[in-house]
Amino acid sequence: MLEERLAQDMTASLKSGQADRLSTLRMMRSQLLLERKKDASKQHLADAEVIAVLSAYAKKLKESASEYEKLGKAAEAGKIREELRVVQEYLPTPLSEAETKDLVAQVLKELSISSIKEFGRAMKELQARAQGRADGKLMSELVRASLD
Repeated sequence: MLEERLAQDMTASLKSGQADRLSTLRMMRSQLLLERKKDASKQHLADAEVIAVLSAYAKKLKESASEYEKLGKAAEAGKIREELRVVQEYLPTPLSEAETKDLVAQVLKELSISSIKEFGRAMKELQARAQGRADGKLMSELVRASLD
């Protein structure tokens, strides 16, 4: 379970004196705790929920790093990219652009989708199959290009 792995890695980082890594792991854990507070009956999050929360956090970090780079603050951007690297250790391997294209083509063919009116249906199925491993923006662009 990902939450257990995160807790074990926090302990290991604390014992080994890896302060930066520990700080990132604590931020990740706080993101998970915030998600769990939304539903007080949950003791633990399922791995799929953990991946969704950490993916959202990773996306925020990517955006922050690019903003710092635009402002010419390379040191801050580097620090955030290092934090992002730690977060990505807990996420599934992302699909490549070619794998994403194949997935889009497969879903459109299987569901017999040929009209942009069915865009939402295609995206819903793609997101379910990709399970957070593909970039939503890329999938959206590929679906639109295929249906135009």
